[in-house]
Amino acid sequence: MAHITLAKPYKLSPKVYPYIPRFSLPQSFFFSTATEDGQSPPNPENPSPNPQPGPEAAGEEKREQRAPRGKHQNPEKLEDIICRMMANRAWTTRLQNSIRDMVPEFDNSLVYNVLHGARDPDHALQFFRWVERAGLFQHNRETHLKIIQVLGKASKLNHARCILLDMPKKGVEWDEEMFEVLIESYGKAGIVQEAVKIFLKMNELGVERTARSYDAIFKVILRRGRYMMAKRLFNRMLGEGIEPTRHTYNVMLWGFFLSLRLDTALRFFEDMKARGISPDVVTYNTMINGFHRFKRMDEADKLFVEMKAKDIAPTVITYTTMIKGYVAVDRIDDALKLLEEMKSYAIKPNAVTYSTLLPGLGNAGKMAEAREILKEMVAKYISPKDNSIFMTLLSSQCKAGDLNAAADVLKAMIRLSIPTEAGHYGVLMENFCKAEKYDQAVKLLDKLLEKDIILRPQSTLDMEPDAYNLMIHYLCNHGQTAKAEAFFRQLMKKGIQDPEAFNNLIRGHAKEGSPDSAFEMLKIMSRREVPRDADAYKLLIESYLRKGEPADAKTALDSMVADGHLPEASVFRSVMESLFEDGRVQTTSRVMITMVEKGLKANEDLVAKILEALLTRGHVEEALGRVDLLVKNQYDVNLDSLLSVLCEKSKTVAALKLLDFGLEKDLKIDFKTHDNVLDALLSAGKTLNAYSVFCKIMQKGGDTDWSRSEELIKSLNEEGNTKQADILSRMMKGGQRSLENKKGKKQGFVAA
Repeated sequence: MAHITLAKPYKLSPKVYPYIPRFSLPQSFFFSTATEDGQSPPNPENPSPNPQPGPEAAGEEKREQRAPRGKHQNPEKLEDIICRMMANRAWTTRLQNSIRDMVPEFDNSLVYNVLHGARDPDHALQFFRWVERAGLFQHNRETHLKIIQVLGKASKLNHARCILLDMPKKGVEWDEEMFEVLIESYGKAGIVQEAVKIFLKMNELGVERTARSYDAIFKVILRRGRYMMAKRLFNRMLGEGIEPTRHTYNVMLWGFFLSLRLDTALRFFEDMKARGISPDVVTYNTMINGFHRFKRMDEADKLFVEMKAKDIAPTVITYTTMIKGYVAVDRIDDALKLLEEMKSYAIKPNAVTYSTLLPGLGNAGKMAEAREILKEMVAKYISPKDNSIFMTLLSSQCKAGDLNAAADVLKAMIRLSIPTEAGHYGVLMENFCKAEKYDQAVKLLDKLLEKDIILRPQSTLDMEPDAYNLMIHYLCNHGQTAKAEAFFRQLMKKGIQDPEAFNNLIRGHAKEGSPDSAFEMLKIMSRREVPRDADAYKLLIESYLRKGEPADAKTALDSMVADGHLPEASVFRSVMESLFEDGRVQTTSRVMITMVEKGLKANEDLVAKILEALLTRGHVEEALGRVDLLVKNQYDVNLDSLLSVLCEKSKTVAALKLLDFGLEKDLKIDFKTHDNVLDALLSAGKTLNAYSVFCKIMQKGGDTDWSRSEELIKSLNEEGNTKQADILSRMMKGGQRSLENKKGKKQGFVAA
């Protein structure tokens, strides 16, 4: 509603009294000390007519004769000095005395200008009260009005109200303008009820109300949409015999359109003309803007033609409003014609005009016209009020496939000193990547990182995931993962936790042989509970293995399993083989157990090697536990092969425990394997162990035809174990008879 205020030519503008010299300040005020020879320094404003330069100044004469560059600095005005003192020092008695000593007399001009120039409204209020209480100055109408304006503008309305109502006590009469200022101040603060109370109180206090005060209250209540109250007050104004002015109708029309009361606005417009009040350019601007709100551009066209027929010259506001209306109803060609028309009348488009037109051109697909308009703005250095139009232009140019024009939009922003944000760069980077113009996308990213644009606290446009993911994916696949990580770490500081970006970084580091960096990304993802991809884990494991770090590969594998992923059998094999070759047999067996527990029945040849290594290295109990788990998970464990290897390598203790375990669990073991173990035990002099195993074999119904059984009995007797030898001898005889019975039955069965 800025254009409505133009119709108030009678309203007094704030007065600022010109500087009137009241007295000359002593030179000591400007210069703290005299010169070294005891004379006072020359006054620069009143130099000596015939100065005599000393010998030291002989070389300076020519320089003094030169015309000084720039403007002469005028001496600081007294009111400016007082305002600066109040701004830099606390309001104390010492400050008050300093001001009093500096000013021998406070006149109306000085007090008014200090109130006007105070840097803080509190300073103005303190000064206002002090000069009055100290008896230095008696306030009049002008200083009262000024302090009410200052306090009202700062929303210190209680102080302003008290000062206004206390004026009669000081012998200063009220007038309408003072109440008008206070009403407008309450309205700007959004306190409508108090504004209405002040307006009504004018009548009680005997202050005559005219159209001015009514206009002020109309503007306050209509800004809040209270059009019914405005109509009632308008009728009261007519009842009091106060004739509405053109400005009154302009305010009423503006308020009714603001409340979307089209019919009411039209009635008031007709009433205005019926009273013989001719609409002015503000009236027509208000009506055209109102029709635009309702997208009734045909009526707006008629008004536009009507005002020109009445020789009311349209202003830039008129043309801009019409263009905005055309854009709203998709009549973009008419908007362009109107732009050319206003230029032909030497009416210069302003920032609002361009800001209104550019989005419409983008939405209508007229990208060539939009590009030309933007060039014109840059050439004239006209910055739009709404910076969001640049995002619309960027998106529209990219959608049209003109990426060079889109890049020009970003350049235009820089030339117009409009802050570029990550969102602007993101649109361009995304579309450059989609068009496979990666070099240009990387250049944009370099500028983005160099200027720390992402981390600017005032930024409101963040980069979209499609933009940064495409960029990160490209960098990670082309050996630039470090740059991608630097980019994404800035995004993380803005709260972005994109799983796709994280996993791409892990893949990139893994491919480039930097598994530690990849694992660091995994740790961050784990802390932030970001989902991790199985493929990223797989690449990380492979990277550690290529680097010859199987232990770290195993750690990555454990993390993969802990995250709920099921690695492929080939991944388990790669890790186990690497650990096994590195001599980490027990660690390898733990990986094997993980594989078995996950239900993978594979890599049986490698499993056999691991079991063999555990047994031969003395980790017998661990090996037996692994065998038990494998059997429970239906693995086919070849105990015969394991026992044969142990016997060959004279690992009789391991062979004995493994055979005992097999017999106890009723596992499949060949009779020849029994004999090999017994032979190994007997050869190693472990006769009692051989006796114990032989007894277990006999109890399990095993074959008793062991060629070295007699040798075992003999060894037992020689070692003094006669009881065991006697038991074994009887067992051998009983076993022989049992064997013969078995053979007889078999022969009889064959004969039958």
